[in-house]
Amino acid sequence: MRFEHSILAAADQERVHDESLRILAEVGLRFHGTLALPLLEAAGAQVDRETGVARIPRSLVEQALAIVPKTFTLGARNPLYDFALPSPVTRYAMDGTATFVLDTATGERRYGTRRDITEALRVFQEVDLGVMAWPPVTASDAPAHSRILHEFLTMAAATSKHGQHEVHSPEQVPYLAAALSVLAGGDDELRQRHSYSVIYCPVAPLTHDGPMLDAYLALGSLDIPVMVMPMPVTGTTGPARLFGNVCVANAESLSALVVFQLSHPGRPMIYSSATGTMDFHSGAFLGGTPEMGLMTAALTTMGRFYGLPSTAAGCTSDAHEPGPEAVIDKLLTTLPPVAAGADIVIGIGEIESDQTLVLEQILVDAEIARLCERIADGIDTSPGAELHDDIAEVGPGGNFLAQKSTRAATRSREFVRPGLMERLSHDAWRQLGRPSMYDRARERVAEILARPQVDPLPQATRDALDEILTAADRDLA
Repeated sequence: MRFEHSILAAADQERVHDESLRILAEVGLRFHGTLALPLLEAAGAQVDRETGVARIPRSLVEQALAIVPKTFTLGARNPLYDFALPSPVTRYAMDGTATFVLDTATGERRYGTRRDITEALRVFQEVDLGVMAWPPVTASDAPAHSRILHEFLTMAAATSKHGQHEVHSPEQVPYLAAALSVLAGGDDELRQRHSYSVIYCPVAPLTHDGPMLDAYLALGSLDIPVMVMPMPVTGTTGPARLFGNVCVANAESLSALVVFQLSHPGRPMIYSSATGTMDFHSGAFLGGTPEMGLMTAALTTMGRFYGLPSTAAGCTSDAHEPGPEAVIDKLLTTLPPVAAGADIVIGIGEIESDQTLVLEQILVDAEIARLCERIADGIDTSPGAELHDDIAEVGPGGNFLAQKSTRAATRSREFVRPGLMERLSHDAWRQLGRPSMYDRARERVAEILARPQVDPLPQATRDALDEILTAADRDLA
């Protein structure tokens, strides 16, 4: 008896779908760039070349949904970490591209670097429920014109799990394609294994970035999976009602699905979202709210409605520092998509509305993930689970300590054992110096970084990637 919940009833899912189709056909979306509009026009969409707006008919959406793969595997550099989609359980991904990092040595908030990407992903490598890496910060120490490539390849060198990131312009594509081919062992392996993917965020509301979209369409020849993650924010870049915001996000996802399937039919795609809310006092973006969790669960349900692999942003927080507020936010934004059946929740390791990386937060979030998994597992109601014979033997007024079933329970999955939270007596806790879960997480981060890296790249591969980056630094300047 798993703990599952759908925010949207079947009739409401149909309403979201119908309203999204109406938005696509009547309002349309603006497509910048050179490749998307000709594809849409040739397929029968109503295109206004002057404004760049395309109105997409229902038939193109139905065609795209019919040919997009409903199952595939996210490969990994180490095949032990391959992850089949859709999944019967929820797993987790690093959050990505924050601006800042909370320095573990000084406690100061500073701009992120390539070293921070490496250290964070070495920690993430040892998170058992983590299946997808993402460079957690932008690399302020890399050249601006090739920074995205440095981030992508620093991630690939630091972890052997599946990696995702972005590319910002068509000019960067040949270098990324060459590097991913080196990592995969050739173009054919890259196409077959899907060891790396790209994340694509439409520009809310109802707009597609030109250079990024053109770059992603160019990557289609390598069958690179695309995770489409719309990000409308209630009251600013999206309507100020949760249901309306869900409809806008869904319409943006469907529009991306149409374009990518027109360009390369059968290309693997993942339905995702990262909605937010506006702080009505300041106008600021908020990502760690119960409303965000509800919208995420609703959009996870829509991904399931279409039969697509479905992931979601979650485990997010607007707290300015690690601590209780961050944990509360993250629980509020993790449980809803888990209960809705998300394949992957994306958000481990960051606070301040996804703008600050905290290394120990990676392990605290892994603890939250384990607790949420236990809730999702629900209650075992299989025959014998009622333990009637034990109840009859113990009878009124007894206790169950001596029962074999009690001893067996200590080793079962039915009772979760936290990794960072110590259930000590008050005196024992004081004698240990009153440690918190963050204290223990910091100790474990130090232990991980003191050990040799897991699954390091061969030196020849590192040298080949360095040559590609050197050429990109020179040619893209």
